[in-house]
Amino acid sequence: MARPRQFDEKNAVTSATDLFWRRGYHATSVRDLGDELKLTPSSLYRTFTDKHTLFLRALDHYRATESVQARQRLDTTDRPVREALREWMLWLVTCPADGKPSRGCFVVNTATELGTTDEKVQQRTEAAFEVTRQALRSALAEGRDRGELSEDLDADAAAELLFTTVLGLRVRERAGHDLKRLTTAIDFVIRGLGPTPPESA
Repeated sequence: MARPRQFDEKNAVTSATDLFWRRGYHATSVRDLGDELKLTPSSLYRTFTDKHTLFLRALDHYRATESVQARQRLDTTDRPVREALREWMLWLVTCPADGKPSRGCFVVNTATELGTTDEKVQQRTEAAFEVTRQALRSALAEGRDRGELSEDLDADAAAELLFTTVLGLRVRERAGHDLKRLTTAIDFVIRGLGPTPPESA
């Protein structure tokens, strides 16, 4: 299983991300990675140094991809903020169409598995979480400025509430909880943003 001549490192990181996402860090061995990437252990070490370094690159790859999706799905340019928030949260907890078990969020899974025991991993999970918080704050501030939300709404506090709700939803999704119950929670927290001000109703 020698390293192929036209080895694509980016594709390898993408494949490693998928494997780590499915199995987690500790349950993924160097041999598993070699089989997935079609690399011998020596080629894998030569390219990525070690399993931990490859895992960090996988996290970076996932964060970059998810960050783009979060910004796109929370874009409120052409739709009401409540609609954008609800659709985004539902998208997060919708099981794959192929019927396979949900893998949850790679960042949330990693934070749950490794916690604060790995400083470099923690830096990346916190950076990913901050991207989500910022996207939420921006959407809420935009809705408030357009008069869709109360001018008294504390966008920072509301973003923290929504972010905390999202983390809980991702864990419950991974646990296979009923989508109807998760939708009920989503609708309740959206209503908690308050009624639409009369002038923009």
